[in-house]
Amino acid sequence: MTDEDLFADIRKSLEEQNRSKEDIEKIEQAYEFAKKVHSGQFRVSGEPYIIHPVEVLKILVGLKADTSTLIAALLHDVIEDTDTTPEQVQEMFGEDVLSLVQGVTKLSKYQFKSKEERQAENFRRMFIAMAKDIRVIFLKLADRLHNMRTLNFMATQKQKRIAQETLDIFAPLANRLGIGKIKAELEDLSLKYLEPDKYYEIVQLVSQKKAEREDTVNLLIEKISADVEKSGIKAQITGRAKHYYSIYSKMKRLNIAFHDMYDITAVRVIVDTEKECYEVLGLIHSQFKPIPGRFKDYIAMPKGNLYQSLHTSVIGPRSKPLEVQIRTWKMHEIAEYGVAAHWRYKEKGSQKADNASDMQFSWMRKMVEYDKNSKDAEDYVNQVKFDIFSDQVFVFTPNGDVFDLPVKATPVDFAYRIHSDVGHRTIGALVNGRIAQLDTKLKNGDICEILTSKQAAPRLDWLNFVVTKAASSKIRQWFKKNKREDHVEMGKNILEHELTKATFDELMKNGELEKVANTMNYQSSEDLFAALGYGETTVNKILNKIPKPKKEEDEESLISKTAQNKPKKTKTKDVIGLEGMLYSFARCCSPIPGEPIVGVVTRSKGVSVHRLDCKTLENVEPERLLDVQWAGNNLHKTYSTTIRVETNDKLGMLKDIISAVSDNNTNINYANVKSKQNNIGIIELGIELDNINTLRKVIACIQSLPDVYSVKRVQTSFSHAPEQFAKKNVKKNFPKNKKPNQH
Repeated sequence: MTDEDLFADIRKSLEEQNRSKEDIEKIEQAYEFAKKVHSGQFRVSGEPYIIHPVEVLKILVGLKADTSTLIAALLHDVIEDTDTTPEQVQEMFGEDVLSLVQGVTKLSKYQFKSKEERQAENFRRMFIAMAKDIRVIFLKLADRLHNMRTLNFMATQKQKRIAQETLDIFAPLANRLGIGKIKAELEDLSLKYLEPDKYYEIVQLVSQKKAEREDTVNLLIEKISADVEKSGIKAQITGRAKHYYSIYSKMKRLNIAFHDMYDITAVRVIVDTEKECYEVLGLIHSQFKPIPGRFKDYIAMPKGNLYQSLHTSVIGPRSKPLEVQIRTWKMHEIAEYGVAAHWRYKEKGSQKADNASDMQFSWMRKMVEYDKNSKDAEDYVNQVKFDIFSDQVFVFTPNGDVFDLPVKATPVDFAYRIHSDVGHRTIGALVNGRIAQLDTKLKNGDICEILTSKQAAPRLDWLNFVVTKAASSKIRQWFKKNKREDHVEMGKNILEHELTKATFDELMKNGELEKVANTMNYQSSEDLFAALGYGETTVNKILNKIPKPKKEEDEESLISKTAQNKPKKTKTKDVIGLEGMLYSFARCCSPIPGEPIVGVVTRSKGVSVHRLDCKTLENVEPERLLDVQWAGNNLHKTYSTTIRVETNDKLGMLKDIISAVSDNNTNINYANVKSKQNNIGIIELGIELDNINTLRKVIACIQSLPDVYSVKRVQTSFSHAPEQFAKKNVKKNFPKNKKPNQH
């Protein structure tokens, strides 16, 4: 391809957008300059390097970005990869272009301890630059999109790293900015490299069912078109398939097969006015039966990324459920291009982030706040990922102010989102006018009122349920500044209990704990104890820093006197966060991989691992709780739990239920059957399974049987020894099932 051909398509697109002749000449000048300084450079694919900035430029032309952004697209790598200086860029193309180029330039010439530290600092700089000028992220998204399109030329390991990074940072960022086209393509390309088998399987399944879906959709379109025309409404009606990643994500989230999904394809109706949107909705609902609970009005209540549309699901032709989206042309352009399109509906003026408030992008300002409160770049990036890029709920104050929060946020998160002082003084909450516990999960549209006291008195146990990094960080900061002596004493007691008093005193005497404190960046052992007391660090982290004894006799002196009474360590590591510690699984709640867990420090038996919703935790002191999670290597192990089935007391029910359990390759340890009044039977089963998803399948399978009234998990398990049941009830004999399949 000649140089003329390379730029010809771009020039044509710019002319179609009615760009001025002067602007087109500036962009072409930048192209000539970039081609010159990148001369002799090639990409991994073997192409001349200039192809990359040109492709980035094409993506941004499609977004109708302003002239400075288009020039910066061509120059975005010149400072990093050539001898070009910032002064040269400013002299030739102006300060605005230089600012954009510097905003996307990576820190390749600085020294860092690791690749991870360098990348975290790159992202921190990018987010801060974006908060100052949102056009920086348009450049980064276009740059990343073209890199993903050509990722096949990279080594497999690098493909996976870049794809995961794209899924964690760039796709959510495109979503928050409302740029649907880029978000969908980034997600699909990431899935292609992270889960190639799943990706190609979904591609094939979508292709196989295409003809059948199109027939159903076309029938729906014909009927809607006829009604719309009669009403005198001018509308464009089309059908479109969901992108592959959204199909994969829904299958995984709901644990369903492809064939169980009914909204693979959606019908989209685009009209001229908002009033016509609601008129079309009425026409569709009068013709097709709407599915209850599946209507969403994003016009009256837009999403945080400016997205507006009416969504409804109806029983369409041939009794097939279908989703219908109704929007105006303006809403459609914003749905595709997000904030970039929003600019084009505003008067000409500054496109800097000072306009963030009137563009409803207040979350960008939080990027600057997070930078002030973060101890390092990695901590900053984690805060942004967890608080800003996670799925959202919108919660209202009684005065009608709306705040965006991550899914599963609680009233405490809401309080800290309003102000640190409100969070510190929180003593209760009203959700939709009713008293609610502080760990209640807030839902979209909830009205939350925070009840406060005059004195600040946050609680450490809030750290067990808050989900925003900001709330967690502010709670820890408060405890760090207040009640220091109490926390020093608490930290000492925790560590002394873990090591035994003799060992603790010995380590204090020989200065080992002082050394550990310095290794962990604390100025003294007292600072270390305080940090342990208010939850900034954990016992496990401290134990890992204490040097192991050289002699066997010394090692014996460090072992707790109660160690003989503690449970044996599991050979395979089940739980992360208890490395080097003795632990067992609580029988009261029988935790299973996949459900939230917490460790409880006991007085004589190491750490007991409970389900997070275990009733016995209500009376446990917060300082005895440890943050733990399941390891990924427990897929080949089985765990015991008990379920209780309430049925119609008739012959053969136990056999049917055992068959249902057996169908899910789950082993039964014991069964206990008894009868109640009104012809009701109670069957308790002790079962072995590998994770919570298997349990859900077993429960669903039993629940689907005729004459089964309810199935639930028993909080307090019976002993797993069948002999104990024989004393009270007649033990039922049945063949032992096979062990669960090993995945």
